[in-house]
Amino acid sequence: MRLFGVAGWKNAGKTGLMERLVTEITGRGLSVSTVKHAHHAFDVDHPGRDSHRHRQAGATEVLVASGHRWALMHELRNRAEPPLEMLLAKLSPVDLVLVEGYKRERHPKIEAWRQAAGHALIAPEDPTIRAVASDVVLPDLPVPRFDLDDTGAIADFILSEVGL
Repeated sequence: MRLFGVAGWKNAGKTGLMERLVTEITGRGLSVSTVKHAHHAFDVDHPGRDSHRHRQAGATEVLVASGHRWALMHELRNRAEPPLEMLLAKLSPVDLVLVEGYKRERHPKIEAWRQAAGHALIAPEDPTIRAVASDVVLPDLPVPRFDLDDTGAIADFILSEVGL
């Protein structure tokens, strides 16, 4: 499975870049799936719905399906967060999986960086960062630098890196 990440600190532009990359790469005829890491509790379900009631009753997994989509929700019930590799194994085959977050994992990544966010760059200390997409010119980077809004060039770079 071809895998490439978008990493960076909060408010660096990761989600917007991911969204633009998915649009750009699928527009080129390739299939893309995404994995998004969340550092907080989240829910894709709503109180009062049958599936939510199943989970509240103690179900470990609840699968909801319709003619348009299906979703599998898995409750960890105080067990450890599963590793990225385990989650990737659950995905159907595609040309490319883009991963948002998981900045400490060892897959190749591009770092999204905005000057106004006020965080230090990850790239100089992390060999898994293969390029930086930023809103300002950054001299003396150990990796290529792209304008954060140059989605086409960033997509070209990622596809070249993964051999597509």
